[in-house]
Parts: sequence; C-alpha cells; structure tokens
Amino acid sequence: MSTASEHAGQAALSICEALLLAMNDHGLLPEHEIVGVLGDAAATHENAVGTEFEMENHRAVADLINAIIAGGNSVRRR
Repeated sequence: MSTASEHAGQAALSICEALLLAMNDHGLLPEHEIVGVLGDAAATHENAVGTEFEMENHRAVADLINAIIAGGNSVRRR
C-alpha cells in the first residue's frame, strides 16, 4: 500500500526527470552535465550518516539514482 510520502516522492522524481530531459533537449545542459548532477545526488546519499534506518534509506535512494544513470532514464542518449 502506498503512502502520501511515496506519492510525493514519485511525483518529484517524474518532475525532475521531465526537467532534466527538457534541459537536455533545449541545449541548456549536455548529457555529461546531467549525468554529473545525478552522480552528485547519488554521492550525497552514499556519503550520508545517520541511524541504521536512515542509512538504509540513503542507500536505497543512492541505488535508485545510480539505476537511473545506468538506464539513461533522464537523458535521451544519442
């Protein structure tokens, strides 16, 4: 069962993905910069500290971002 927080997270992800695609399509950011932004976001979560529960959440977020990078979801690879 989904929670309001999960819905907010999915909406935020979709919005960010659409923005990254638009920035690339309009020549505002090249692919390597978009991948860099995503990599920075993943690194932030990979290097986060906190309780074991918080660390587990950060690892899951980093894994998701890294999967997005690997899958090319936010960049139209040419």
